[in-house]
Amino acid sequence: VTFIGPPVPAIQAMGSKSTSKAIMIDANVPVTPGYHGNNQDPEALKAEAERIKYPVLIKATLGGGGKGMRLVERPEDFLDALDACKREALKGFGDDTVLLERFVQRPRHVEFQIF
Repeated sequence: VTFIGPPVPAIQAMGSKSTSKAIMIDANVPVTPGYHGNNQDPEALKAEAERIKYPVLIKATLGGGGKGMRLVERPEDFLDALDACKREALKGFGDDTVLLERFVQRPRHVEFQIF
């Protein structure tokens, strides 16, 4: 079987939401406002959430399928949601690194299949 697809480094880069977002930003691709930096200090993340504006999504950088994700609508709920998200991410993916995104209400998904 011959594999037709991107090279291994591209697949690895897309496995991390933080890395893939950095690549998209460098390529001037619009991304949802958020934080995908290395500082994982809870108070620093909470400050980033306030900068982004609530509601925010806390997402495991290596997550998928809705696991390791929490919607936070109020600042007073942030630290508990962060703790829960990090526990789930560590258990499910072996890494508790998270990123933050502004929650987009009523998003539209448009997709084109090209064959």
